[in-house]
Formats: sequence, structure tokens, C-alpha cells
Amino acid sequence: MTLLLLAGLAAAANALTATVNAGQTFQTMDGFGFSQAFGRANDLYNLNSDQRQYALDLLFSPTKGAGMTILRNRIGSGSSDSILPNFPGSPNATPQYTDLGTDSNQVWVTQQAVKYGVKTIYADAWSAPGFMKTNNDQANGGYLCGVTGAQCASGNWTQAYANYLVKYIQDYAALGLDITHVGFLNEPDLTTAYSSMLSDGIQAADFIKVLHPTLQKAGLSRVGINCCDATGWTAQKTRTAQLISAGVEKLLSRITSHSYSSDPTSSMGASIPVWETENADLSDAGTWETTWYSNGGQGEGFTWAQKIYTAITQGGVSAYLYWEGFEKGTTNSCLVITDGTNIIPSGRLWAFAQWSRFVRPGAVRVAVSGSTSMLQMTAFKNTDGTVAVQMINSASSATSVIVKGISAGSAKAYLTDNSHNNISDTTASLNGGAATVNVPGHAMVTVVLS
Repeated sequence: MTLLLLAGLAAAANALTATVNAGQTFQTMDGFGFSQAFGRANDLYNLNSDQRQYALDLLFSPTKGAGMTILRNRIGSGSSDSILPNFPGSPNATPQYTDLGTDSNQVWVTQQAVKYGVKTIYADAWSAPGFMKTNNDQANGGYLCGVTGAQCASGNWTQAYANYLVKYIQDYAALGLDITHVGFLNEPDLTTAYSSMLSDGIQAADFIKVLHPTLQKAGLSRVGINCCDATGWTAQKTRTAQLISAGVEKLLSRITSHSYSSDPTSSMGASIPVWETENADLSDAGTWETTWYSNGGQGEGFTWAQKIYTAITQGGVSAYLYWEGFEKGTTNSCLVITDGTNIIPSGRLWAFAQWSRFVRPGAVRVAVSGSTSMLQMTAFKNTDGTVAVQMINSASSATSVIVKGISAGSAKAYLTDNSHNNISDTTASLNGGAATVNVPGHAMVTVVLS
């Protein structure tokens, strides 16, 4: 018996076993994504043609980059970025809408995303225009006039705000771009010096009861309403319970939450899909880095691979979005930057790629047993019949894993670690329908079984 065969038998004897049970299912995935809000679309557009193509490939290509499948745009509310910059006089006055134009080049980014096959476009308003709010300011919090506890001398602006959102969706449709989901709040538990509007779940429900029939009347029943993009999971769970008690969950498409103040570590308590729609390394130490793994820092790619795993398995999310995709800057608030000369991807981008490339929209999470405290596993059945099994190794040493439960005819494996800070092919041997793969220390490996 050769030494090579003996080594192989020894590795197999010490290997962990991942057993996929496709008959036990969990959530259906909508995808992974990011935003180019607040001028970041301009950053991308203003690159030279070669750099622009490379950056787009890094974000959207399922073979060269992360293969992102959701784009989150911002619906402007200020005098310079709103389609209704001027006070019309009253809620019932005829609004004088202005041309959408480039929408700060979000139109262009949306067009590029669609070319890559992206079908989920989420348009979210950080605030209503200031004249529709109690503080008469599109920034600094304030409430939408007309919801519970927010009465204004100028009147009830809930219908006017619904009309405003519908007009924005129609403007995109006129360009051949279908917005699939619309939101009307962003971090409604936080007052900021930029676009912001406060709301609890009861107040949000008041507006949803206006927005839903307005969309229906406009022939936009295909557009789902999302709510409420709170700063963290705990804040959103409070609002979700209020939405349910107000009887509007059936009018919603998705519950949405950020995870700055608290992570998705438990069920949201909703019967509809839940998205994590914004998170980033915004720490004081969050200066730009490309690291995959060093010491578990907030900006490292390995950290974000684990964050997504937790959100999917404990929070039950159907989508996970980073804050910005690309920007001209020096912080970890984005996944890709330009330093003025080069386009530079981060380790965080490749963490997203390990998920988004192989867990495509419509994939159903299925059961997989065999996880340990150091090796976390998930499995998904894609609409094309392939099964993708993700393995995240928190140990410093490598682990061999046998993936069984699916009678596979072929197996491919993809690796990201410190030596492969990208998506690299790695060996997956197939024997009797089971695949064996080596997972290095502090690495993520996805095995795709066909």
C-alpha cells in the first residue's frame, strides 16, 4: 500500500462529516447586496472605463467578483436631491415634481446591475421631504405629519408622501428599471444631522395603511413594501411586534433591519422574510484594510463571513447587505475602494463572494449536521439543483471534511484564506457520491455539488 494512499486513509479516518438533509428546509434566500447612496454612485461612475469595469465586475460578476444580487438605492429628500424640492403649499395641492435626472448616478448603477442579472432593486427613503414633517426639516429626526402623535398645522401629509414614493418608482419604470421593493424609513430610532425621520412601529403602520392602497391604485402591486431599517435587530424587533399588533404584516413584503447596534442573533418574530439591509465596519479603528484574517478585527473578511453565517442561521435572514459597495475613500464602510490609481478589493468583499456566488436568489437553506464549535456549516439547494455547502474554520489548523447526504455526480470547491484572499479553486475529491475537501485554518470553503 503506497504512502499516498495511507495518508489519504488517515485523513479520511480523522475527517469530520457533514451530512446534508435536503428534506429539512428553512428560509428561501433573496440574495446579498450593498448600496451606492450619498454620492457613492458618482464615485463609481467617474472612474475611467477600465477601472469602472473592474470595479463593477468585483461587485456584480459571479465569476470574477462577489456576484451581488441586491442593490439598495436612496430616495432623496433634500432640496438638491429630491424629485419634490419645493413646498407645494398644502398636502392636497398639485405637487410640482422635477425630473429624476441621473438620481446622483444611481440610475446608471442600477442599469449596470441589471446588465449583470440583478433583479432585486430596493429603493429606500431616509426621510420624507422636510415640509411633510413635524420639524419642517428633512434632517434631524422629526415625524411624518399625520401619523399617530404627529399632528401639524400644515395638515396630514401621509397621502402626499405615498404619492411621492410612487412617483419615484414610476420615474425609474419609465427608464425601463423595475424597483422591486420600497422603504420609507431608515434608522427611525436615530436622529442624525443628515436625512432622518423618526417612527415607532405604530406610526409606521399608519403610513403602510396609506402606501399599500396607493401602490395598488397605481398598478404597482408588484412592488413590495419593506419596513423599517432600524439601527439594530433589537430596535427592529420592537417595531416588528408593533407592526404585527397593528395588523399590517400582511401588507408588507419584507421586514428590514440594520445591525449596527445589535446583530441578528435571534428570530425577528415575523411570518414574512427578513432582510439585514445595512452593516459595515464603522469603528474608530476602521481605516481601510484588505485583510482576510489577522486577529478577528472588525474589518477583516473572516469576521464578516462569520457575521453573515450568524445572521442566516440564528437571525433567519433571507438577505444580507453591506453598507457601501465602492467608494473613493479610506474607510471600511465600503467593500472596494480606489486610491486614485488602483481599484482595491477588501477581504470583506471575498467573504460576501463566498456566500453570494454560490447561494443564488431562490436558494433554500437545508439542514446539514456535523458542525462543531470550530467548524460552522450551512447548506443551500439552488434553483438549478446544485447544493452549496459552506464551511468556516475558526481553528488555526486545517480540517478535512466529508460531505455526504447528496449523491453527487460532481463536486467543486472554492477557498478563501490568507493565502487566497479571493475565490480560488481547491480540490474536492468525489467517492461514492460523497465529497472530501480540506478546509485550512481561518478559512472559508464552499463545496458545490451537482
